[in-house]
Amino acid sequence: MEASSWDALRKQARRLEAQLDDQMIAYRKLVSMKSDGSENDIEADIERSLKQLQQVNSQMQTWVSSGGSEVLSHTLTRHMEILQDLTQEFYRLRSSLREKQQHASLLDLRDFDRAKFDVEEAGESEALLREQAAISRNSGQVDNVISQAQATLGALMSQRSAFGGITTKISNVSSRIPTINHVLASIRRKKSMDTIILSLVASVCAFLMFIYWLSK
Repeated sequence: MEASSWDALRKQARRLEAQLDDQMIAYRKLVSMKSDGSENDIEADIERSLKQLQQVNSQMQTWVSSGGSEVLSHTLTRHMEILQDLTQEFYRLRSSLREKQQHASLLDLRDFDRAKFDVEEAGESEALLREQAAISRNSGQVDNVISQAQATLGALMSQRSAFGGITTKISNVSSRIPTINHVLASIRRKKSMDTIILSLVASVCAFLMFIYWLSK
């Protein structure tokens, strides 16, 4: 492509950017004022200009991709950033305007139905008071149930602690039983050994007395 094509695209982009600046100034004033229904026209104009600028930027990007220099690439980046900033600001202003219109619509509806609203509000207030009283009663009952549950839990924890102590004592006794059994077994073995020794001694003494008696 020739340089004149690039210059023409840049000129068109700058013209659309300047046009969008003017449109955005008018749109900001409209957002700050009471809506009169003219916002639809200017919004349509801004959207049309944004779309045209997007198309011009796409053509410039094609031109750069086909062999443009780094300087031209930076220039294209700047134009794309301007388009992005304008688009974001437009969406932000439009969202703010919609919120303002919705708020005004709600205020008008409230003024139109104020008498009916006062009657309904009194009935709703009475209903809310009854509901609040019911909730308070239910809350009291829930508190009682929770208190009983906490007392039961405390009793169970105490019983668990007592059972834990008994279990520990039983375990201690069980651990000592093998030792006691071992001692008793040792005593029995010693007693049996003593009995055998006494029997042998008595037998020897009897044998010796029998020999002595024969020798007379």
